[in-house]
This record gives sequence, structure tokens and C-alpha cells, in this order.
Amino acid sequence: MLRMIPMAFALLATPVLADEAAKLDQARAIAKEFGGTLKGELEKAMKAGGPLAAIEVCHSKAPAIASDLSAKYGAKVHRTSLRPRATPPQDWETGVLTSFDERRAKGEDPAAIEFHEVVTIDGKPHLRYMKAIGTLPVCLNCHGENVAPETRAKLDALYPNDKAMGYKAGELRGAFSITAPL
Repeated sequence: MLRMIPMAFALLATPVLADEAAKLDQARAIAKEFGGTLKGELEKAMKAGGPLAAIEVCHSKAPAIASDLSAKYGAKVHRTSLRPRATPPQDWETGVLTSFDERRAKGEDPAAIEFHEVVTIDGKPHLRYMKAIGTLPVCLNCHGENVAPETRAKLDALYPNDKAMGYKAGELRGAFSITAPL
């Protein structure tokens, strides 16, 4: 009988673990799609109009991309940061972002930094996933220490409480955050 309990537990747990693994793969794909789509839009904007055009992408297109992905996948999708421009982190995200900074400081490649957990929300299991966003040299046009005055003026007008400045290349600027029901 003692042997049956672990087997029965394993049989009951297997579908949940499979759902979690599938949802984790999906969350990774969502973060990749968000990042790829946003990067493409930002590259087009930078070529067409420089940082001022890129600011418009982050201000209007990035939230639309997040909203479209949320609807497409039945998940809550957004970007956040310890130094947010638009979306402050929730408490759980603050802890994850802090650990991301610690991991990067210890030499972990920002491209590999991610987190996931399963939590209960409204009585149902949900996967929470975060993927770090690194700061590339081009990002410094709007997030660096020496932002051009006209760029700074536009940022100030759109984001009066902006904290997303003063970054250096290679630092973590924030993360993609995805919460989805299992």
C-alpha cells in the first residue's frame, strides 16, 4: 500500500507538471515574440526618425503589442522595471527584478536570466514568468546617462514620473512579465 501512494500521487501530479511545462514554454515564446516585435518596431523608428520616433513606439506601440499578446494567449503581458518609465512592478515582480540584478552582478548573461513559479490566484493555479531585458548601446539614446535635450524633453512630456534613465550598456533595464492560468 505504501508503494501505491507515491504512484497515485505521481499519476495525479503528472498532468499539472505537464501543463506547467507547456505553459512555461508558451511564456518563453510570448516574451520572445514581444521582444522581437518591439525590437523590429524600434529599429524601424530609429532609422526613420531617430530616438524621438522610437519614443513614440515605446509610448503607443509597446502597450498595444502587450495588449494584443495578452488577448492572443489569454495571459497578462507587460514590461516592468525597478526604475519604471510607465509600468511600476508589483510586489512579486520587485523581488524577481532585484534577484535579476544580483544574478547579473555575479556574471550571469542577461539573455539567460529568467524566473518562473506557480501560484494560486482566485483559487486557480497560474504561472508567473519573467524574462530579463538587457540594455543595449542603442537603448542609451533614451535610457542612458547622456540623453539629448530634445529626447529628454519629449520623455518628460510623455512620462512625468520617468525613472528609466541613467543606464549603462549591459545593465538590466527591466523584464517582460507574463501571468497565465494553468
